[in-house]
Amino acid sequence: MKALIFAAGKGERMRPLTNHTPKPLLVVGGKRLIEWHIEKLAAAGIRDIVINTSWLAECFEPALGDGARWNVSLHYSYEGPEPLETGGGMLQALKIIGDEPFVAVNGDIWSDVDYTALPKAISGLAYLVLVDNPAHNAKGDFMLDESGRVQSDGENKLTFSGIGIYQPALFENWRAIIGQTKGADETPPRFKLAPLLRHAMHQAQVTGIHHAGNWADVGTPERLEELNRQLSAQ
Repeated sequence: MKALIFAAGKGERMRPLTNHTPKPLLVVGGKRLIEWHIEKLAAAGIRDIVINTSWLAECFEPALGDGARWNVSLHYSYEGPEPLETGGGMLQALKIIGDEPFVAVNGDIWSDVDYTALPKAISGLAYLVLVDNPAHNAKGDFMLDESGRVQSDGENKLTFSGIGIYQPALFENWRAIIGQTKGADETPPRFKLAPLLRHAMHQAQVTGIHHAGNWADVGTPERLEELNRQLSAQ
């Protein structure tokens, strides 16, 4: 199984820290955010990792190299000067990833999710790791029912952690699914992943798990500082 790490965003809410450093390269707990993911993916036996880049893309390869220090191969998927959003970025990365299921991780989160425990195969189109709702997303994103199905509607929603396993088939008929979304007709196309996930949920093609451990969306300088304090206290 290969992996994709989302690292193309501009990190606007994290400024001024991201004026010269991409958010996934910010240091927390003594190492860069993205290095936590690379280490855990490598420990799970994943040897090919794609990193999609846009904002300050030139910073990644000097910082991370080719992945040899983690015994992995890093591949960089440059999206151009403007990020392609999660859907467009994932679609472009499929040129490197290929036709097999893959793990995708947001580069600006931190968690103690055990990547080795993620399934090696999934029955549907996506498998999402959900977490308890943080204060900044109190209403949650998706509901996880008793059968393990993830649904877009319902009560007691949880927050999508930014960690999931996907089938490339999720992108079949993507253009018809997202409709006249701004950016979809650009080359390369720019669009969000959420509409494809919700469509797959309506087809009962998305499963998931609730991770009750530690997780943080490191979206602002304040959250970065708080996570550093928590890790320093451990």
